[in-house]
Amino acid sequence: MSDDGHQQSGTGQENAPSRQRRRFPGISSRAYEHPADRSALVALRKLSGFDTVFKALSGLLPERSLRLLFLSDSVRVSDQQFAHLNDMLRDACYILDLEKVPPMYVTQDPQPNAMCIGLDEPIIVVTTGLVELLDEEEMRAVVGHEVGHALSGHAVYRTILLFLTNLAIRVAWIPLGNLAIMAIVTALREWFRKSELSADRAGLLVGQDLKASMRGLMKIAGGNHLHEMNVDAFLKQAEEYEAGGDLRDSVLKILNVLPRTHPFTTVRAAELKKWAESRDHQRIMDGHYPRRTEDKDTSVTDSFRESAAHYATSVKSSKDPLMKLVSDLAGGAGDLGGRVRRGFGGFAGSAPAEDQPPRNGSDGSDGPTDTPPRTQD
Repeated sequence: MSDDGHQQSGTGQENAPSRQRRRFPGISSRAYEHPADRSALVALRKLSGFDTVFKALSGLLPERSLRLLFLSDSVRVSDQQFAHLNDMLRDACYILDLEKVPPMYVTQDPQPNAMCIGLDEPIIVVTTGLVELLDEEEMRAVVGHEVGHALSGHAVYRTILLFLTNLAIRVAWIPLGNLAIMAIVTALREWFRKSELSADRAGLLVGQDLKASMRGLMKIAGGNHLHEMNVDAFLKQAEEYEAGGDLRDSVLKILNVLPRTHPFTTVRAAELKKWAESRDHQRIMDGHYPRRTEDKDTSVTDSFRESAAHYATSVKSSKDPLMKLVSDLAGGAGDLGGRVRRGFGGFAGSAPAEDQPPRNGSDGSDGPTDTPPRTQD
């Protein structure tokens, strides 16, 4: 049962959570959204005619085809099929106060995965690989993650992203057309990676068990071998990933993440733990959070300001070599040219020699100098 001790009826949410969890009546998705995700969503919701445009586009998108595909070739979750998942789904909607429970399907696929797609009405799809991998509390966090996507309206943009990605493949033979579409896809992927961090937070609000959320992410990364894994060591990997290497590694990180729709798993775990320990999370758990009734009054400018402030703080506190360089540039640090040369020198196969000080000789010819060469950092 939830804190209020009531079971909701009339909306398909008759079953309250199986153990005591806090419920968040009327909660706005802004409560848990990552600042970059929130600013984009607030701006889109403010656009006049936004819903009309996307409904008009729905005829061009494969949503109807996807619905028929899952209906015909997957198992729809209900009281008769995958009943334990159905209970989790209703629980998640009950806790986040999502009035309409989205349809949920289990599809045969050994790859652990889940998604929330759809323009008019979102649907949730989980693979058999994920169902078989996670225990009940871990799976509850995943279901909450997908319900968080539905509450935020992420399903609309994910559907568009799938459509544009397929379109880019079809028009790959048109150089300029492909470049234009891929620019949009790249931007959507960057936003979607942030939306995944938002949904991870929603999953924590539903499951209210940080250890279960951590276990689930570890299993997605390393399989069903928890006895061989350690949460602290897993989070240590995220620290090493962020701070390790030089500018070459920073560039490689960017190249590695560009084609992905999800952040790397260790990064997700570290971000979720940081948010779970934050004052924002504690305020939500104490019942202090923005309501959906206030969404229409949300300032786009304030949302973008919060997003910019978040990125500025992230850059300033980051241990990544490239982010440290950016921070130093903003602060006017000296010897940046030498740091850049040292950072990228390995791309040429060996580190470049440092600039030598000018000779004092009048002929300007090369020759020995009393100043010893500097070594690399």
